[in-house]
Amino acid sequence: MVKQYGQLYLDTRRALMAVEENQDASNIARQLICHVSGKSLEEILANRELYADEAVVKKTEAGLKRLLSGEPLAYVLGEWAFYGMPLHITPDVLIPRDDTVAVAEMAIRKALFLEQDPRILDLCCGSGCIGIAIASRVKDAKVTLADLSREALAVAKDNVSLNKLTGRVRCLQADALTPPDPFMGKFDMIVSNPPYVTEEEMEQLPPSVKDFEPHMALNGGEDGLNFYRAIGQNYRKALKPGGFLCLEFGMGQGDAVCDILEENGYTILERTRDYNDRERAVLSQYGGKER
Repeated sequence: MVKQYGQLYLDTRRALMAVEENQDASNIARQLICHVSGKSLEEILANRELYADEAVVKKTEAGLKRLLSGEPLAYVLGEWAFYGMPLHITPDVLIPRDDTVAVAEMAIRKALFLEQDPRILDLCCGSGCIGIAIASRVKDAKVTLADLSREALAVAKDNVSLNKLTGRVRCLQADALTPPDPFMGKFDMIVSNPPYVTEEEMEQLPPSVKDFEPHMALNGGEDGLNFYRAIGQNYRKALKPGGFLCLEFGMGQGDAVCDILEENGYTILERTRDYNDRERAVLSQYGGKER
């Protein structure tokens, strides 16, 4: 059946209020209808009395059903924004979160002062959001996006094309838990948001994360630090002398991550907080004084 856009919005919002706060329900209803219809919010608000065709109504109702089952909005839409960039998102990758802006900004600030044409590796790249953000701001950077998951790499490659960065960003398969292949070469900086959820925390994740987001990208082992140990030890050989390693970590993990880095010969340069004022990322340097 067809509905006026105003009524379609009200019906969608009302249904979402069963699982969301009022304001969130309103925002999600608007985003869903804009996405399905291909119209801007301004167009929908200005044409509330116009009828949405049957296909739009059916797609909105299908998306609503997925949302009511607990599926995150990003997966329903198939797209998300990070650091002002559009990204395609599938259940093969984590949904980029505002927390991760902290490590992206830290890496960008340092990368802007690296030597000309710096090589930067985004390890455990997932959607590619961090590496793509760096490439978009550091105009001479040559960025490599690496992940063990071929499905994640397909999403990352799609996002490189979406943001018109194919000339400076490439994708390759690599395992952060094992030593890097020498063919990767040496990098001026490695940045990573590796899996850091503990085994115990995995069991306590909210359903929207536990039931829909890829566990491979979340599970950091018994204490959540497996990837930091492996990256700290193995990826030294992928850094140029005096190269930088920039890592995101989970709440309360900062001291442990810094201890691992220092044990592997890194000097801690900076620790930073996210938008929620939680310590979230560290910048370190290996094998030389800061340039």
